[in-house]
Amino acid sequence: MNALPLAGITVIACEQAVAAPLATRHLADLGARVIKVERPGTGDFARGYDETVRGMSSHFVWLNRSKESVTLDLKHPDAKEVVHRLIAGADVFIQNFAPGAAERLGLGAEELRARHPRLITCAISGYGSSGPYRDAKAYDLLIQAEAGLVSVTGSEETPAKSGIPAADIGAGMYAFSGILTALYEREHTGVGAALEISLLDSLVEWMGYPFYYAEYGGTPPARTGTSHAAIAPYGTFTAGDGTDIVLSVQNEREWAAFCRHVLDRPELAADERFDTGSRRVAHRRALEEHIAEVFSGLTGEQVQRRLAAARIAHARQRGVTEIGAHPQLVARDRLTEVGSPVGPLTAVLPAIGLPGRPARMDPIPALGEHTDTVLEELGYDSRARDRLRAEAAV
Repeated sequence: MNALPLAGITVIACEQAVAAPLATRHLADLGARVIKVERPGTGDFARGYDETVRGMSSHFVWLNRSKESVTLDLKHPDAKEVVHRLIAGADVFIQNFAPGAAERLGLGAEELRARHPRLITCAISGYGSSGPYRDAKAYDLLIQAEAGLVSVTGSEETPAKSGIPAADIGAGMYAFSGILTALYEREHTGVGAALEISLLDSLVEWMGYPFYYAEYGGTPPARTGTSHAAIAPYGTFTAGDGTDIVLSVQNEREWAAFCRHVLDRPELAADERFDTGSRRVAHRRALEEHIAEVFSGLTGEQVQRRLAAARIAHARQRGVTEIGAHPQLVARDRLTEVGSPVGPLTAVLPAIGLPGRPARMDPIPALGEHTDTVLEELGYDSRARDRLRAEAAV
């Protein structure tokens, strides 16, 4: 059986929270060895976000399978020596310390790459390493607010943050893709790279459509809940049995089919209030009243059958507790188990699948679980390991 594509790549991760751990978990999924450096005693503070997964944090379980946990107090001189030995044998060093902290610890990109030209470094921060916001606190909600995401999310009356950590996820994915790009380039040049990813830059990139809409249209996209500022009908509608159905009509052919086969009111297609996309948006409320009237007399199953017959894009609006039983995930065997300090846990297979090569789904590590093993690999005998532990360096 062929190895996973990143087998043989070693990643040293001084990481916590979401963005960096997401990037490195994806690298681990593809076969990289990820050694996660954590604080002695407490570890990655995401371990303590909640206790909902049999006493473990939901964030930590999500982001940290297939990694090795090593505890090091990076302010201790002997621990610094350990991390430098680790980096000397690594391909990638990723960190999301506060701005300037890596440099103070002797782990800045310039210093490390001077010693190790093939090393790829990746620094993740809230706002970047320069500019007036460089040292500002950068929690996900704050970045969502600064990037404008909150202003375009929610209902007409109330703005809202995304229900998932969108800024952290965006930065983690750009770190992941940036590291893959640097590894590919290194194959041609023999030289590593210094990557810098900020949460703000990542989320502003995702805000491209609202930015252009506002910049050239004169007004920002309206907050419309699950509706769309520029498309109607679009969003959530409730059937008579309470089933929430999300639908999207994107062109005139679909609009005519929707009126004829779903609403059973073909005359609406030529109604002057609704006969173009912009007019449907302008008269959204009246349009939605027509739809609500028809849907209220049908069950969710009946609505979905009509939508399917008319080839109208639609979905059920499901709750989070329904995801694990989603018929598409079940049919494609997308759910599996991973080990953990609290026993086997349900997990979703990685989104990147490689035919003929099973996904790597190794356990979630306990804090410091691999410290002795890694130290032994680096040449520290039992006496040296005991001394490091006695001095609270590990």
